[in-house]
Amino acid sequence: MSNQKIITFDSLSLQEFDTEAELIPLMTPEDEEEMAKEELPASLPILPLRNTVLFPGVVIPITAGRDKSIKLINEAYAGSKIIGVVAQKNEEEEDPTINDVYQLGTVARILRVLKMPDGNITVILQGKKRFEIDEVISETPYIKAKVKEVSESKPKKNDKEFSAIVDSIKELAIEIIRESPNIPTEATFAIKNIESQSFLINFVSSNMNLSVEEKQNLLNMHVLKERALETLRYMNVELQKMEIKNDIQSKVRFDLDQQQREYFLHQQMKTIQEELGGVSNEQEFEEMRQRAKSQKWDEKSQMHFEKEFSKMQRMNPQAPDFGIQRNYLDLFLDLPWNKYSKDNFDLKHAQKILDRDHFGLEDVKKRMIEHLAVLKLRNDMKSPIICLTGPPGVGKTSIGKSVAEALGREYVRISLGGLRDEAEIRGHRKTYIGAMPGRIIQSIKKAKTSNPVFILDEIDKLSMSNQGDPSSALLEVLDPEQNNSFYDNFLELGYDLSKVMFIATSNTMSTIQPALRDRMEIIKMAGYTTEEKVEIARQHLFPKQLKEHGLTSKDLTIGKKQLEKIVEGYTRESGVRSLEQKIAQVIRNAAKSVAMDEEYNKKVTDEDIIKVLGAPRLQRDKAEGNEVAGVVTGLAWTSVGGDILFIESLISKGKGILTLTGNLGTVMKESATIALEYIKANAALFNLDPDVISKYNIHLHVPEGATPKDGPSAGIAMLTSLVSLYTQRKIKKDIAMTGEITLRGKVLPVGGIKEKILAAKRANIKEIILCHENKRDIDEIKADYLNGLTFHYVKEMSEVIDLALTSSKVKNAKVID
Repeated sequence: MSNQKIITFDSLSLQEFDTEAELIPLMTPEDEEEMAKEELPASLPILPLRNTVLFPGVVIPITAGRDKSIKLINEAYAGSKIIGVVAQKNEEEEDPTINDVYQLGTVARILRVLKMPDGNITVILQGKKRFEIDEVISETPYIKAKVKEVSESKPKKNDKEFSAIVDSIKELAIEIIRESPNIPTEATFAIKNIESQSFLINFVSSNMNLSVEEKQNLLNMHVLKERALETLRYMNVELQKMEIKNDIQSKVRFDLDQQQREYFLHQQMKTIQEELGGVSNEQEFEEMRQRAKSQKWDEKSQMHFEKEFSKMQRMNPQAPDFGIQRNYLDLFLDLPWNKYSKDNFDLKHAQKILDRDHFGLEDVKKRMIEHLAVLKLRNDMKSPIICLTGPPGVGKTSIGKSVAEALGREYVRISLGGLRDEAEIRGHRKTYIGAMPGRIIQSIKKAKTSNPVFILDEIDKLSMSNQGDPSSALLEVLDPEQNNSFYDNFLELGYDLSKVMFIATSNTMSTIQPALRDRMEIIKMAGYTTEEKVEIARQHLFPKQLKEHGLTSKDLTIGKKQLEKIVEGYTRESGVRSLEQKIAQVIRNAAKSVAMDEEYNKKVTDEDIIKVLGAPRLQRDKAEGNEVAGVVTGLAWTSVGGDILFIESLISKGKGILTLTGNLGTVMKESATIALEYIKANAALFNLDPDVISKYNIHLHVPEGATPKDGPSAGIAMLTSLVSLYTQRKIKKDIAMTGEITLRGKVLPVGGIKEKILAAKRANIKEIILCHENKRDIDEIKADYLNGLTFHYVKEMSEVIDLALTSSKVKNAKVID
């Protein structure tokens, strides 16, 4: 037998104890005969019980907590499983001796021992026969005594009086069960199924609501018929008490309890609200039911809503939790579960929109069209996470808006700049006051579809705080393998984000944690050339600002030459944000003249630009002349695009000390040190005397001194500057270079090539020296941008020197030899 239930019953309670012990069912007369034949051991370990008495045949659970009792049970369970059970005279006694227990008890068999988490053990015992303690053998570690069996006088089989007493006991037990609300009706079946008369008496005696002393008196009775009569007497008293109690309760009338009172008050308040034209809670509930019928929920979501809706109906409307629950259900109903907008897969139409809104950005537009093409063919592809990275103002955010229009999807955008609370992404749990969903779920709710184009702006500017790490919370959002069941703490249910087209934007990838960067497809957006900026201003920025300032093309026009003047003289950026501000400034001047009926030029002239914007503030750096040794033009990458920088070096008598200035970073200083050591180690290559080099100090400077500079890109420029200085050979005219060097004289590739090339073209550079591995970067640049440029690809520093230096020397040069 497995997992049977031991049922014990008294006048006030029914207890059920599950056990895996193999227990016998309710005792039959045959079981009694077998038990009577069992021989009693000569000695037994004695287990004192605090508040109960065990009767023969009855199965009871007890909890043992005393060390002696636990040791006794464990040793007995490992051995014969037979023990002697006696009741304590005083249940408060913690360490009872033989004088503190009754001398007559019951032999018991241990059926099962269960260990509890608190260290105690629960034991299932079955009484066998009565015994009396004859002589104590020992009291340590527990009481052990010689015992003798106590016989029981049973009536004859044809004793009608005894049978009548037993039937009365059974009927009274059933009646007590029916009268008591605390005892389940299943106990009736247990009583009816008892066949053994003596077991019935013992079972009822054991479970009656009596004191230990009264139960012990019953156990002490040697004549079973007397025990039956005494049991019947106790049962009659118990039944009478119960009837009196029930009668008193039926006479006492409770009009209304507090909950009913509040219910009626709320019903009155609802009626008053309806009379005043307000909306009652019942009307609100009905509206929610109607809204729920139109939802496209799966079975799990439907069950969750019904559970939460039922919870709100049971709440007191005046309770604070009621408002939170109502807001939660409103969100649940407002979310576009399984609602998707239909995609427009006309790729030619999409290409027209992208070309209309963005000039240039061919690689980005190509990638977007490729994605739409795959989406059209599969129609169920999980959207990859695209991250557009580049300088400010190059159109990263507006690309997403154009893609949304091309697809016919809704467009949503959240700015992540400065976000430092994880709950902004995952939401707050409903247990908090003022709880609300995260910004992801809020934006989906506003979009009203589950497949919008979702812009995560400034993802590189997330920060961490005591409130958690938002970038880690985004890992689930931006993983196509996980975001089909994105868990929001407020929603408490997985929401499918797999159909959302996420597009992230950033200015740099260095501040994005690697795990998040790995989940995104990086598309770099370089800066615009002057020509591109002019076209963007002509096609987009100027018409847009005219409209925003209340003017039309009839009121003001501008030519390409004037736009180019604004670009080159008043802005220095990779994007077009500052350019748009300058154009707006020019248009505002015209708008003022229109409003005041003043004369003005309807076609913007150069003089108008100087008048409005002032004299040109920015003069593009041009390549330096080659009359001074040691001045080399390098190419640099900045956060706003490419730029050129000059490496200057000066020589003076001293002890071979190298001095570096220009606010240089660690990597750039190391590049200068590597260049000088390479020259010292290869002096013969440049026809220099190593001993003489140690007698001259070198000062290397990189203007502008207030601007921090770092990176390995200036390595070959520094080495070229030092060689030019030592040999006093001229640098070729209109040449620039970029690349990293090693102590072996190798030239390594660097990044930001496109931005650097655009900067070189602005500075009228004609020739550029690059590492041969950077040729792949040049091949990716549009051919129009490379017009007028010659590229030299090198592997060794010796090649750089041969290409960069002329054979002629600077006038009045003092060559060190």
